[in-house]
Order: sequence, then C-alpha cells, then structure tokens
Amino acid sequence: MAKISFYGGVGSVTGSKYLLESNGKKVLVDCGLFQGERALRERNWQDPPFDPLELDAVIITHAHIDHTGFLPRLVKLGFKGKVYTSRATADLMKILLLDSARLQDEEADYRNRHHLTTHTPALPLYDETDARETFKLLNPVPNTGEAHEIAEGMTASFRVAGHIIGASMVLVEMHNARENGESIKFLFSGDLGHYDQPIVKDPEPPPACDYLMCESTYGDRLHGDVTSDVRFAEIINEAHKRDAPILIPAFAVGRTQEILYMIRELEDEGKIPAMPVIVDSPMAAQATQVYNRFSEEHDEEYASILAKKVHPLRTDWMKTTATREESKQLNQMKGARIIISASGMLSGGRVLHHAMRILPDENATLIFVGYQAAGTTGRRIQNGEKEVRIMKQWIPVRCHLERVEGFSAHADWKAVLRWLSGLPNTPKAVFTTHGEPDAAEAMAGHIRDEFGWKVVVPEYEQTIELT
Repeated sequence: MAKISFYGGVGSVTGSKYLLESNGKKVLVDCGLFQGERALRERNWQDPPFDPLELDAVIITHAHIDHTGFLPRLVKLGFKGKVYTSRATADLMKILLLDSARLQDEEADYRNRHHLTTHTPALPLYDETDARETFKLLNPVPNTGEAHEIAEGMTASFRVAGHIIGASMVLVEMHNARENGESIKFLFSGDLGHYDQPIVKDPEPPPACDYLMCESTYGDRLHGDVTSDVRFAEIINEAHKRDAPILIPAFAVGRTQEILYMIRELEDEGKIPAMPVIVDSPMAAQATQVYNRFSEEHDEEYASILAKKVHPLRTDWMKTTATREESKQLNQMKGARIIISASGMLSGGRVLHHAMRILPDENATLIFVGYQAAGTTGRRIQNGEKEVRIMKQWIPVRCHLERVEGFSAHADWKAVLRWLSGLPNTPKAVFTTHGEPDAAEAMAGHIRDEFGWKVVVPEYEQTIELT
C-alpha cells in the first residue's frame, strides 16, 4: 500500500512538506519553513506530525526556504538519512540554510537586547551547527531525468522546472506499490517557472505519471499585460527624476538575479540612467556565483552573454555589502539609488531596517517584484495598510508603492495549463498545492475545465491512499 500525507504547502504557499509512504519506506518531499501569519510560524516550533527518525530520505525540489528551511530543525530532531536534490540546489542550500541560521540568531539576539520578546531568552529555531550537520547529508544528483534509488523500492528522477537555477520537478516511482506488483509513479511539479524568462531554461515537459502534485501560487490570476522591463524602466526613471531612493524586497536566490539582469539590460539599451545599485545581501552575492557555475541550466541568451566574457548580472554602478556595518552605512547615502535586499516578503532580514527608513519617506519608492504571502508585512502594505509593525515599532507607509508582476518566478495559471498539456497520459488524480485556498481551488477548476481530470485540493495533515 502507498499513501501521501500533506504536512505543509496546503492552504498556504509556505512550509511545503509531503510524506510518501510505500512498503514500509517513508520519504519526505520538501522540508520547508512556515512563514507569514503567526499561526503558521508557530508550526515551526511544534513537533512535526511525523517522526524524523523514521524517515528513510528527503527529496528537495529547490533551494528556497519555504521548501528547505525546516531541514536543519529536522536534523536537530534526529534525522540522519540522505537528502536528494539537484547539484545546483545543493550548492544554493549551503548558502541559504547558513544564512537562515544566522538570521535567526541575529533576530533572537536583537529581541533579547531590546527586550522585544515574550520568551526569555528568545532562541533560534536552529543554529549554524545544525545547518552544517545538514550539509553532510546532501546527495546531489544531475537535473537530467535519470532515476536514482532513494530508498529500497523507491527511485526518483529530477528534471528542470525553470523556477530558479537548480529547481526540479521530481518523479518518484514506488516499485511494487500495488497488490499486483506494479509500481506507482508520482510527479511533484515543485515550483514551476513561467516560459520565456531570462537566465534559466523553460520548464521541461512533464513525464508520464499516475499521480501529479501541481503548484497553484497564481492559480487565480495572470501576470500583467505590460512587460516587466517597460514598467520597471518607467518606475526607475520617475524615481530618478525625483532624485529618490528605491527599495526592492527580493529573494536572494532567483529574484535578485532576475532584477540585476534586467537593470543591466535597461542600462545597456539606454532606457534608464546608470545609478547606484546596492545588493544588500551577502547571500545574493554568493548565489549569483552559483548561477554562473551551472551552465547546463542557462537559456541561450544568458549563455551567449557569458561567452562574450560579460557578466550578465553586473550593472554599471553596482555594490554588494558583506557585513552589517556596510549595510548600516547605506543609511548615509543620498540621492537616487536602488537597494535590493531580502527577504522578498518583508518577513525578516536586512530589508526590514531599510523599510523602516523608506516607508515613511514620501519621496521614496518601494517596488514589489513577487508574491506576498498572507500575513507578511509585504502583503499588509500591498493591501493598503497605512501603518505596519516592524521590529515591534509602528511604521507609517507614505512612500510610492509599485508592483511589477512580470518578475514572478512562478507560472501563472495559463502557463501551468501549458505545462500540463505536455503530459503524455491522463493521471488518476492531480493535487493542487502551494497556493492560498482561493488560488488552489481556482487552479483545480482550470484543470478540470481544460482536461476533465480528477483534481483534489488537499487539506493540512490529510492522508490519501494511492491505488
């Protein structure tokens, strides 16, 4: 008998965790951190609804913290199995998980020093030692479709998903999972990129499968009609005329690289003036190096630029910061400038310190370039709240607010349907996950209308038998 249990990434876009069980073997697909609303974040501190000691392996679809950030906690709780993921994702995880541990240490220290905690003392969920112990378990595999044994009677193959460098859709085959001895193939889409984006290749067509889990982040909406480069240039030029700062909250992996690529292109084409661009994220700087290493996942345009010995992700007047002191020095800068900093949803990290100065400034601009999950500071600002709480201080929102949808690394619902149309068979069932409730339901409706397939919108901690 085989079954799947949904322990995250359902009812929200965070905390992705899916437990596959077959013939006594247990494999967790993704191990993400819950973010956003307090009720979700508190799940990170609760004992997981499965025993980490009983897991045979973990599969990671890509490096973002909502898919990897609970892994050091899992190791802290006793998990000692192998972690299978693509080679680029393994390299990125070594950057992101260390950074996540440091951020939690810094956050706990800040709250203790400023008496901003209801717990004494405030503690991190895990530390750098836990992160480094996690790295010992990594088992990188090529993102090229070959099957690898991950547990007795279970194999997995990884293919390019186009979301960020290293992002994979993963086909797990559970051998002898049926009473007649036949196998069951379960395809996890991971986070799908949308087509014709810069830097990484488009998502590969889905392989034949019995069951399919499909992300639904943008299941109820489409990306804007105005191309992101046109809108981005308009915003930058308007801010430059005002001699005003621009703050861009952006994930250090994926989004930051896309933004740098576009700014460099707009400068090269003379569509925006060269101005200071500061990447206030050591993690983003390290991730950019990983992007250049894995040429097999680059699209043709990115590869051709690299071949000319030009750095595709370096603007004309660019600076990266390494230390907190360098980050603080940015507060002394004046005039038009672009600050790119994590996190992308204003849920933590250095961007919060910049936001405390930018948000009250009527001359400044804040640009949202990606999805803002429910309960995050980014979503509250996007929803029009005039005052938001940052570091337990109420900060007025007076700056110019802009949104550029086209930057999203997630496929919208039409792109998801395009990807699904490549499936060579009709699956027994499709599960829509990694979406807020309305988005997951809407994506399910689109799939039913387009293909007539059976679609299930699972609930948290629901278990479904696979036949």
